[in-house]
Amino acid sequence: MPVIAMFYGIIVRMFYYDNKEHHVPHVHVEYGEMTAVIQIPEGNILAGKFPNDKLKLVTAWIEIHKDELMANWKLAISGQQIFKIEALK
Repeated sequence: MPVIAMFYGIIVRMFYYDNKEHHVPHVHVEYGEMTAVIQIPEGNILAGKFPNDKLKLVTAWIEIHKDELMANWKLAISGQQIFKIEALK
């Protein structure tokens, strides 16, 4: 599962062919021992738990990069190479 971004200790990943379980575009995020699946572009938590302050950062990043995330999603679910996305600054 490729890392597409990393910022403020948060790792953002996107799986290939990952539309079977959640059926909506999403990313997987990690911070320390906490993990969650976050819907794009809405920013809702689909699974897992995540610290509120870090979730705010992730949802802001998703809002800024929703077009790139959706383009990556289309590539990922068809098994094509996805691209890194600029980190939150």
